[in-house]
Amino acid sequence: MARILRAFVEEPRPCSYLRDRRAALAHEIILDMTPAEWEARLARGWRRFGPVYFRPACGGCQECVSIRIPTREFHPSRSQRRARRDCAHLRVVIGPPQVTEDRIALYHAWHAFRETEREWEPSVLDVETYAAQFAFPHPCSREVAFYEDRPGWAPRLVGVGLCDETPSAWSAIFFFYHPDLAPLGLGTANVVAQIEIARARGIPHLYLGYRVEECRSLQYKSRFRPHELLAGRPSLEEPARWIRPAVEPGSDSQSEPEPQSEPESEPGPGTGR
Repeated sequence: MARILRAFVEEPRPCSYLRDRRAALAHEIILDMTPAEWEARLARGWRRFGPVYFRPACGGCQECVSIRIPTREFHPSRSQRRARRDCAHLRVVIGPPQVTEDRIALYHAWHAFRETEREWEPSVLDVETYAAQFAFPHPCSREVAFYEDRPGWAPRLVGVGLCDETPSAWSAIFFFYHPDLAPLGLGTANVVAQIEIARARGIPHLYLGYRVEECRSLQYKSRFRPHELLAGRPSLEEPARWIRPAVEPGSDSQSEPEPQSEPESEPGPGTGR
């Protein structure tokens, strides 16, 4: 049974997504969370890094909307199929999160690329911080690792997705990859791969975090169709109501425009976002 060690709402700060807004997160530091308890929170818009669980608590702003993909009904668009095909040569390994030198080096290579491309603040992630955020002991923790196998060379780790798995939910938490593979659309291929993994395991929903319509870096989430959006910020005592948006004319997922940005991970403590 979950033990809440501390619960608080942070002071308003500049928003990471919308530059003209102020943002605040509700935080809960929790130990001994069961899969059923975590699934109930996921369905109500919570996310986590390590033992720190959070969701938006911004006064007067509801732009961060939780989004999830019904895995059985998902149909990849043309560009999503292309990304999956272009990355099909990569070997996918599913297992518990690991803390290794090549993972930390890959994280820093990816973040340095983002610092140059999108003017992110620098991030220095040491072994202890990586372990606390990405490999904290949790019954739901999973890692989806992508490897490039080259004849005569040792396998090269090129992508790492941190995830959670419960009986009815797969949560894509964080993803980083080698900048060399950005032209192949590995960020998009990772989401498609995780949807396929969840569907193969009989998991009905994949949670993608928050959709923010006016944030360029998060617009990719709405391109995974069909999808559902959480109404409001329900408490654990209230039912979670998920709404499927009406498909707009001309928005057929098979003829969508080419994505203008690669999927970007959620901001979290110590991630430089």
